[in-house]
Amino acid sequence: MGEKVVAGAFDLSDRQAYRTKLNRCLEGLGRLLEERRFDRPRNLMGLEIELNLAGSDGMPRMMNQQVLQRIASRDFQTELGMFNLEVNIVPHRLGGRVFDQLSEELRTGLAYAHRKAGEVDAGIVMIGILPTLGEHDVVSANLSDVDRYTLLNDQMAAARGEDFTLDIEGVERLVCTSPSIAPESACTSVQLHLQVTPGRFADVWNAAQAITGVQIALGANAPFLFGKELWRESRPPLFQQATDVRPPELVNQGVRPRTWFGERWIGSAHELFEENLRYFPPLLPICDDEDPLEVLDEGGVPELGELVLHNGTVYRWNRPVYGIADGVPHLRVENRVLPAGPTVTDVIANAAFYYGLVRALAEESRPVWSRLPFEAAEENFTEACRHGIEAEMLWPRSGRSGGLARIPAVQLVLEELLPLAAAGLDAWHIEPADRDHYLGVIEERCKRRVNGASWQVATYDRALEAGLGREAALAAMTRRYAELMHAGEPVHTWPVGFPAP
Repeated sequence: MGEKVVAGAFDLSDRQAYRTKLNRCLEGLGRLLEERRFDRPRNLMGLEIELNLAGSDGMPRMMNQQVLQRIASRDFQTELGMFNLEVNIVPHRLGGRVFDQLSEELRTGLAYAHRKAGEVDAGIVMIGILPTLGEHDVVSANLSDVDRYTLLNDQMAAARGEDFTLDIEGVERLVCTSPSIAPESACTSVQLHLQVTPGRFADVWNAAQAITGVQIALGANAPFLFGKELWRESRPPLFQQATDVRPPELVNQGVRPRTWFGERWIGSAHELFEENLRYFPPLLPICDDEDPLEVLDEGGVPELGELVLHNGTVYRWNRPVYGIADGVPHLRVENRVLPAGPTVTDVIANAAFYYGLVRALAEESRPVWSRLPFEAAEENFTEACRHGIEAEMLWPRSGRSGGLARIPAVQLVLEELLPLAAAGLDAWHIEPADRDHYLGVIEERCKRRVNGASWQVATYDRALEAGLGREAALAAMTRRYAELMHAGEPVHTWPVGFPAP
């Protein structure tokens, strides 16, 4: 939600005007699609990573403004919490040695940011949830001093009308409340963008939805929240509950949450934008002066600012994105499933697996979503969040018999999905050396059954066995994680525990 908004109150006429404008934007989008005004295939991908700031003691540092001033780069921006940053990598064309290029750019950028953060006793930690965060850290006073965050928080709290409730039961159970959306800032993720033509959008989105469970199983990296061990990937339940503007009565009525898996396979991008208008009340009813239909009548390309802003307040795990580059509109699928980290190599391996697999699945003559019920895809997502690398997936049986089989995620990846991902990367014309290197990281993770979450839990348990208390064990594990993260070897190679003194 990169719009420049100004904090202030809204009255009833603002919301009515905004709803009218939203519908004109949706009509404008429909016309753009009918008139085939969208960009031609350019094989463009983009990458965003949310980061944490922690000191040499492993504890969070509420100082993103000080760190950003020192970094002084447009690639780094604020995020929701004062202990958050975000790094944005400019779009790259999928092909050749793009993954090695991305890896080098990320390593260089993160190393520079880490050095600059060190000037104020902070450091960059790339992890799904910082294990040392406490409830007292995620309060409204620690939201970044940016109008759009203040405004979003005020509107979501007003829409809910009571405290937000967190209730997550995993290995342990966490129950707490918050008067603000600040707990959402604990979630730090990787967003993978893929520009697609309107004709390809539905197939790519459906393919991305189908593999969310597999992505989480391989990449889980958030087993701790507020000192408790919960799900192997605790971000999704935390994010949903921290942004849930529905009081219990609306939940009981079946009103949809703003952090939403969805409920069906789609046939077009327009369906997703239309659903967002139909189901979700506007949170930020800010109108600009553009009349999108007049702009179209004059042969121009409308910004559709209200539609873009509203779309940014509906938190789908695969989000449709409308954008304009060089005066030409385009559509993107934004994959928001993965946690940040553990290392640059792991992030790029996850990206390579995703882009390869989505390409292959989207081009199958008998696509997986024609054989996999949408409810099964959602069940896979939840199962993977709970169990991580040990999760089992529901997946269509091969052959004519059909039906679904329940299969360990690592077996599914090794036997079926890795070869598909490799074929997809070949279709993108990725260099074989890049393809084999990064998919090899995924293969080793599966063979060793190790990802960020499993390493965190095993190392935390080792610290407890050594006699450390819970908080000290989490801090020690976080410090060791940060050390290995910056060393850069992929997580499946990390030794469990701590080096001998």
